[in-house]
Amino acid sequence: MTALTDTLLHALDSCDMLIIDGLHAFNFALDEQGQLRVECMNGRTLEHWRFTPAQMEAATFDKASNHWIITSDSGDHHLECVEATSGHADEDDEHEDA
Repeated sequence: MTALTDTLLHALDSCDMLIIDGLHAFNFALDEQGQLRVECMNGRTLEHWRFTPAQMEAATFDKASNHWIITSDSGDHHLECVEATSGHADEDDEHEDA
């Protein structure tokens, strides 16, 4: 995420994955109350975070490290919004019968 004028909420709309405090999280969504809920596995432990709309609105973008800093009841967290890349599933037919 490089656009400096965007909000965290706008950045979440265009990303496929979050990196939160160094952990890759594909499971994140806004719930009915507008809270951001994030879950990911850290080894065998399920980690989860919840951020209120006010906390998301107050999040700041750190240009130097290219991530968002958001504060929750448990302290500061670093979020990086990532767009996923995918490879093509097409396989080349390398072996042909002669």
